[in-house]
Amino acid sequence: MINNIGFPKEFLWGGALAANQCEGAYLEGGKGLTNVDICPSGENRLKVMLGDVKSLTTVDGETYPSHEAIDFYHKFREDIALFAEMGFKCLRVSISWARIFPNGDDKTPNEEGLKFYDEMFDEMLKYNIQPVVTICHFDIPVSLIKNYGGWINRKLIDFYEKYTRTIFERYKNKVRYWMTFNEINMLLHLPFLGAGIRFKEDDDKNLIKYQSAHHQLIASALATKAAHEIIPNVMVGCMLAAGVSYPHTCNPRDVQRAMEVDRENYFFIDVQSKGKYPGYAKRFFRENNIEIKMEPGDEELLKKYTVDYIGFSYYSSRCASADPEVINKLTEGNVFASVKNPYLKASEWGWQIDPLGLRITCNTLFDRYQKPLFIVENGLGAVDKVERDGSIIDDYRIKYLREHIKAMKEAILDGVELIGYTPWGCIDLVSASTGEMKKRYGFIYVDKDNEGNGTLERRKKKSFFWYKNVIKSNGEIL
Repeated sequence: MINNIGFPKEFLWGGALAANQCEGAYLEGGKGLTNVDICPSGENRLKVMLGDVKSLTTVDGETYPSHEAIDFYHKFREDIALFAEMGFKCLRVSISWARIFPNGDDKTPNEEGLKFYDEMFDEMLKYNIQPVVTICHFDIPVSLIKNYGGWINRKLIDFYEKYTRTIFERYKNKVRYWMTFNEINMLLHLPFLGAGIRFKEDDDKNLIKYQSAHHQLIASALATKAAHEIIPNVMVGCMLAAGVSYPHTCNPRDVQRAMEVDRENYFFIDVQSKGKYPGYAKRFFRENNIEIKMEPGDEELLKKYTVDYIGFSYYSSRCASADPEVINKLTEGNVFASVKNPYLKASEWGWQIDPLGLRITCNTLFDRYQKPLFIVENGLGAVDKVERDGSIIDDYRIKYLREHIKAMKEAILDGVELIGYTPWGCIDLVSASTGEMKKRYGFIYVDKDNEGNGTLERRKKKSFFWYKNVIKSNGEIL
């Protein structure tokens, strides 16, 4: 019996970033303002991301961490050299829509923005690092929100398709792996961040969110179509904020509730992977008076242009209950509220640490879709301390990643097909959920604090050298 199957020889080890959390230079090079550029740090951040947006401009007295971030825009060569030193086989990045089309609906693309990504991809390829590119990672040009209302407006499908065809044509010889929308299910949880949606007092929020979701799903299908027309041997993926939901008890009502919570998130990927709206979603729409407006040909598009692989983020599992008394004791984890699992420890931000949950999630997704999986985010947000000698001893991060990589290997033994692994925030960057810098994920420390102070100097953590050995040994030395 074979029991020593390791990671495939061609396994893509790397790391993950997002334009809005690392690039900075928020209005340089002809870039337009995006929704993330008007998400402040501090107590008002969550309100804005949820759709309570008073102004589509920056507001005096607020701090906007995306404006400088870690200045990857100017320092990408230095940073990519560090990734190459670790031995990265790939690097997941995103393109900022507003760098290519500053207003989203411009007649012609911004050449300076296109050139920036040309240079970034060339720098990666110089070190044999494959780009893995997210087309829309929470970056929506503010003009599309101001003039069209965000993704609730079907016109955004056309603007998005034009954007995707532009970048596919430009980078067709440089990028093979693409993803259409980052954590597409986040639209239901943070509607302004995920879809540029602003709510009015009497809005039917469910209707608006699911109609916007339909527009993104059609846009994703059209992007998949375009990619396969333009790029040889292309792989187009979806991207899900994943994490299996456990029932809090073996009470059948808890089991059913856990299934419902999972389905709420799988809904998007069911459509993108299977090409049609699932029966449980249709029932939910009927029972909640949600009538999705479709145009002729929509269902055919979804059916014909499904994704090639399933990309997903995994930080923690969740726990669900149907008992109102239990539900009152929730823990927050990456935006998703979850019943506290008494068998798990949590991070400093309350995210429940569950490596076995990654193996379960991998098996669940592979069983459900029978398509290759790509773990494109996974990591531990923690406060790092710089020692007197300048070192950062982040053993807690190494332990977290080690156990999750072990779980990935077990999933491969289970028969799951894994393309690669790109831990989140391979260099410290701005936290999407809180806007903080002190919530660090990287193998590389960036000298910057929550108030924006610091030199932006890069410094290798202990995990930098550990991950270098993991990659060199193809996951055998942990």
